[in-house]
Amino acid sequence: MPTLTDRLKSLGVKIGAKDLPSPQPGKTFPVEEIIAGRFLDIGNGVTYLIEEDFPDSYIHGQVGLRIVTKPQIIAEWAGDVRIADQNPETMVFLDTETSGLAGGTGTFAFLVGAGRYTKEGFHLVQFFMRDPLDEPSLLLALEEFLAPCQTIVSFNGKAFDVPLLNTRYTMQGWKSPFKDFTHVDLLHLSRRLWRDRLPSRTLANLEVQILHASRTDEEIPGWMIPQLYFDYLRDGDARPLKRVFYHNAMDVVSLAALLNHTSSLLEDPLSRHSGEYSDLAAVARLVEDLGQIKKATRLYEECLKVELPEGTYNDTLSRLAFLHKRNNDYPAAVPLWEQATSRNQIYAYEELAKYYEHHTQNLDAALSWTFLALDYISSSSFLDPDNIQWKIEFQHRLERLQRKISARKT
Repeated sequence: MPTLTDRLKSLGVKIGAKDLPSPQPGKTFPVEEIIAGRFLDIGNGVTYLIEEDFPDSYIHGQVGLRIVTKPQIIAEWAGDVRIADQNPETMVFLDTETSGLAGGTGTFAFLVGAGRYTKEGFHLVQFFMRDPLDEPSLLLALEEFLAPCQTIVSFNGKAFDVPLLNTRYTMQGWKSPFKDFTHVDLLHLSRRLWRDRLPSRTLANLEVQILHASRTDEEIPGWMIPQLYFDYLRDGDARPLKRVFYHNAMDVVSLAALLNHTSSLLEDPLSRHSGEYSDLAAVARLVEDLGQIKKATRLYEECLKVELPEGTYNDTLSRLAFLHKRNNDYPAAVPLWEQATSRNQIYAYEELAKYYEHHTQNLDAALSWTFLALDYISSSSFLDPDNIQWKIEFQHRLERLQRKISARKT
């Protein structure tokens, strides 16, 4: 009886693999064919550099890249006054794309974008690692680029980018070039300035909402980037990485524009707030925290001339009143507290009662404000969970005032 193999042969079907054609290697698309750049031989490896120059006339959205104001307030906020006096050309704008978003010794930066001001404009260099074995050459090339720099400008770089790069230098047995740098992390400053107005303070959202810039269809979400790099290592196809290079370049460019805008806003807020008085109130809070009381007072006063979100308005009203109190300027503070009571701010009742009891010895007026406070606390509109404590404090005040008034009559 013929076997299955015999039957297949009789039908002309070839058995075995010896006559099969050899598999053809897949087409690769090396990075140098995808995006223009140059190879840099340094150390024991090669790194690929992608460079781009932006002239001083370049506008990112509605903002130029070169910082046009001395960043005095940014320097004070960052805790290092040297930043204000440094040549802007010693700043480096830094952003990394990494093999993971969690950090740790297993995470490395396969692409580092770094930008610097030049006499002609803004010079952007992207250092790309074609293979993880080339990491030493990338780190050495980056260190050479950083040599004239003194200040890092980043977005979350204090928590992520710089610690990660510090780790990579340490793992090579080298001292990190970042150790002696001053650092301006615009993530934290952006949260201070725009938390009231913007629900999201990511760099991408600030780019749209603050800089009024938009990216092309080449943009890619950051969470997709590590997988694209691993795909490239596996199949040698660099085409999808073109979107990663674009994403990284725009992040660095946005950092420069955001620094320029933020510095201008902080140094000259009355001219630079563009009608966004919530931003002006945020600047006032920041300069108040830095001890610039006169500037904060002037900004708070400007904010109260316009409509603001209720929470921002009440906070501004309170802060301005307490600045006047701190300066013993009660004639300026009292009308603000009275306005605050009309907006159901319970602290203002207390301040008015204290003022009339202790500063003018007008016990009847202090008693009146205490009664008004207790009436408000007893009303259904007072829903603060601390109302019990407020009620206890005002009842104690009421009893003390009544004793004082009785003693005065005897």
